Amino acid sequence: MSNLNSLAHFWPELILTVTVLVAIIADLLYRREDSSNVAWWVLGGIALTLFSIRIGGSSISSLFMGTIAIDPFAEFFKVLVLLSTALVILMTFNSKELDNYRVGEYFSVLAIMAFGLFLMAAAIDILMVYLAIEIVSIMSFFLAGYLKKKPESNEASLKYVIYGAFSSGIMLYGLSILFGLTGTTKFFEMQAAIASLGPDSNLALVLSTVFILVGFGYKISAVPFHFWTPDVYEGSPTTITAYLSVAPKAAGFALLIRFFNQVFGDGTAMASESWLALNNIPWPQLMAILAAATMTVGNLVAIQQNSVKRMLAYSSIAHAGYMMMGLPLMSQSGVFGIMIYLTMYLFMNLGAFYVVIYVQGKVGGEDFENFNGLGWRMPFVGGAMTLFMVALTGLPPTAGFIGKFYIFAAVIEAGSQYYWLAFVGVINSVISLYYYIRVVKHMYLIGERSESVSMPDSQLVTAILLVLAIPTFVFGWYFGPVANWINESLVMFQGM
Repeated sequence: MSNLNSLAHFWPELILTVTVLVAIIADLLYRREDSSNVAWWVLGGIALTLFSIRIGGSSISSLFMGTIAIDPFAEFFKVLVLLSTALVILMTFNSKELDNYRVGEYFSVLAIMAFGLFLMAAAIDILMVYLAIEIVSIMSFFLAGYLKKKPESNEASLKYVIYGAFSSGIMLYGLSILFGLTGTTKFFEMQAAIASLGPDSNLALVLSTVFILVGFGYKISAVPFHFWTPDVYEGSPTTITAYLSVAPKAAGFALLIRFFNQVFGDGTAMASESWLALNNIPWPQLMAILAAATMTVGNLVAIQQNSVKRMLAYSSIAHAGYMMMGLPLMSQSGVFGIMIYLTMYLFMNLGAFYVVIYVQGKVGGEDFENFNGLGWRMPFVGGAMTLFMVALTGLPPTAGFIGKFYIFAAVIEAGSQYYWLAFVGVINSVISLYYYIRVVKHMYLIGERSESVSMPDSQLVTAILLVLAIPTFVFGWYFGPVANWINESLVMFQGM
């Protein structure tokens, strides 16, 4: 489809673009103390964008001369990105970290980042892949270092830039090798070219794949490309830490799934044969090992943390490992498991981070000791945090159990060669129980019981906690609509 005709089908992205422009102009008009009002302009734009996605129907085609796909698969991840962006913006109103900063540009950058994540989820051309990743990365660098007066935030941003530039450079080199082998930048043309390559191209193809995986692994915090995650998450504003742990991870998985299905697949979306084009290398087994290593490293290091925020940072690495269990299969059930896990993870992880933000504002810290007696002093907040911790562990009847159930079911369904991976996943879930329940222990069993009981001092705090806690609980036993939505989203653009 030509560029001009494509604009008629590009409404969500166009609305986001207008939202960014309006937010920037509004920020110029507001005084410093009123700059938080920019958030309402951005939230309004996000609502319109979400509406435009849902009314867009389930059309399947490509835009801008075959560089972007519009399909149910991309729409699913766009909805996740918009939900997480809106929730993080609302969470920001209760963040004391940003009190002394002009925050108008903060909300504008979040909207730009959402635009980049949209492109990541829909890209079907390697040039668009690189452009989308760079948009997201540059905005992430800015947001990670937003607390300019805080040395840890400056350090986080610098480390993020260094690691990001390194991984992007390696990925770009891999993409250039792939372009050299195939003579095209478009996924489906690459697919046909790779199918006709001789054995003398195997080494170049393998190198290209490894280099590309470095870039994708960096986005989803997979071992051994995870080194940036704990320091960046700790130094960033907690709201941004929450956002980075959900939205870019979702878009990263969308890109990874689409790329390997459509470049190395056999032309059928969600096919387990997606790794077969990479001859002579046991790619599914290698991806399974990476998944096992990611969840194990994340959990073992999380145990050692004294900060709840840093613990959740390492926990996000472990959860990336659980989701990666579906990648070696690259089957419909495996991709379904990743998508339902991401949906459940959005609510329970943002909920956990929001409680950390609230406690930071009340107590002034996020160490485990700062949670002592919280369950007795603030029973509503403590109860919500308990629910989020149980869900992140993956225990019934919470949403986390459903996410893990479908991932583990897909792995077991794939055959006996993956039973060991399911076993490693179970062991890691047991390990995670230790540090998640440790938070609950500090809230109820350590410290003196308070005679006075307090509720959240703001209706907004209560509303956000309910918006995050209710799905975390309800989706644990009533998840049919979510499963149906994901099943309808397992449709990719397959080329012309």
